[in-house]
Amino acid sequence: MEKIDVVAALAALAQDNRLDVFRLLVQAGQSGMPAGQVAEALGVAPNTLSFHFDRLRHAGLVTVRREGRSMIYAARYDTMNALVGFLTENCCRGVPAEGAAKRAPKATRKGVKERA
Repeated sequence: MEKIDVVAALAALAQDNRLDVFRLLVQAGQSGMPAGQVAEALGVAPNTLSFHFDRLRHAGLVTVRREGRSMIYAARYDTMNALVGFLTENCCRGVPAEGAAKRAPKATRKGVKERA
């Protein structure tokens, strides 16, 4: 995943409603959910939700398909996994979360000091 894609994905997820939408779609699985069902589950107005779906689509985090009169949105697991992989590799030195805390730099008043 390219850095520009990571920034777009993180920016899209850095908003309460969009993060809630994405989490709900991840939980819904690959079949996704109709937009109306997402709006009802989250208590978000359809026109507001449409704006958030557009931001998530632009960031490559969700897909949309038409089924009859419904628009079905689904999380893009490939993008989500690439984002997590990028963050793990580039922000945690490739160390799983448990070990990352042990190797994370120690913050000091003057900046960051490497832990021994």
